[in-house]
Amino acid sequence: MEQVKTALIVTDGTETVGKVAEELSAALSGYQTSIRPAESFEGTDLLPAHIFFLGCEKQNPSSFAYLDQMLQHINLAGRPCGVFSTDKKALKYLSDLIKACGASAGEPLLIKDISTASAEVKKWLATVPASSF
Repeated sequence: MEQVKTALIVTDGTETVGKVAEELSAALSGYQTSIRPAESFEGTDLLPAHIFFLGCEKQNPSSFAYLDQMLQHINLAGRPCGVFSTDKKALKYLSDLIKACGASAGEPLLIKDISTASAEVKKWLATVPASSF
């Protein structure tokens, strides 16, 4: 029996980041994808995910408080992940979160124009470690 690959996308719940998350979910062919707002995220959401993504519009959003704390105290060494945002400071914040847990991240994705997000996301996915999209 073939195991279903799963992907988790955690966002700050903003409209723009939500649109990028939808594009990302659509581009993850072969994955069962779940998009969760950070305020309803639970640690058990991350455990079964083969790959995960984090996205927020501004650095250190209050909705990421639990996620931030959890990633400071969990070892996800080698787990592939990616971060995306429309803001450079937010990307730095997200990249620092990933470093804390030891996950294997590709280059952060800075979305400059939401109308081109679909093409940018597809191109970016190839840079995410262990990706086979």
